[in-house]
This record gives sequence, structure tokens and C-alpha cells, in this order.
Amino acid sequence: MRTKIFATLLALPLLATAFAASAQDTYVGKWKTFDDETKKPMSLTEVYETKNGAIAAKVVESLNKPNATCDECSGDKKGKPVAGMMVFWDMKKIDGGWGGGKGFKPSTGDSFKVKSVKASADGKHLEITGCKLMFCRTGKWERVE
Repeated sequence: MRTKIFATLLALPLLATAFAASAQDTYVGKWKTFDDETKKPMSLTEVYETKNGAIAAKVVESLNKPNATCDECSGDKKGKPVAGMMVFWDMKKIDGGWGGGKGFKPSTGDSFKVKSVKASADGKHLEITGCKLMFCRTGKWERVE
């Protein structure tokens, strides 16, 4: 009896670690992004785990314009390739998802606060809600891999 209890107690941290890793995996991967106004595909974006265990995302490929540059951007991003640009970063775990980070939309050159990033139950979609001042918009991404 003691052996079973001891084995169970040893297994609990391993199960918790596996559960946390699978929750992270729900977000990690390549996603197709869509323009929140036209609903047309915009880019392939990679969500990845950062060194501190959070998530971040960057554009891998522009779908509507090959070799697109950030024409709407200002400052040091103006005219730079869209591929490689960060889409969100500095995320924190909140309400069964992620949020509280910073975001950037290369197609418009807009920076915003990321209110939330939530995965669908089946892991095939992400909903990203970003806010600028008091105005918020939600975009839906579709898993590619």
C-alpha cells in the first residue's frame, strides 16, 4: 500500500509537467492570419515558446504580397520586410490563455495591447484580442501545422 502511495506521489509532478507542456503546445506552431476587416488571409505566423516560458509570435511569410515590406510602418520598421516582424510578445498567463502583452500589426503599422490570446477547444484556432485605447478588435487565426 505504501509503495502505491509513494509511486502516486512521485508521478503527480510528472503529470503536472506534462499537462503544462501540452497546454503550451496548443499555442505553439504555425498559424494563418486573416485581416479582421476583409477576412482575407494575410500571413503565416509562428507562435513559439520564449526562454522565460511565455509565448510570442512573428510573421514567417506574407500571403497576399510576396516579399512584402512594412509600408504603413513608421520609424525603424518603415520599409522593412514583414517576414520576421514580431506580432505579439511579453505575454503572461491569464484566464486559461495568454494576454497582457504587446502587439504589432504590420499591415497597418499599428501597435496595440494584447488583451488575450485564447485557443479553441480543438486547438485549431486562436482568437487574439487587441486594444488601442478603449477600442478592441478580435482576430481569428487558423492552425496550419
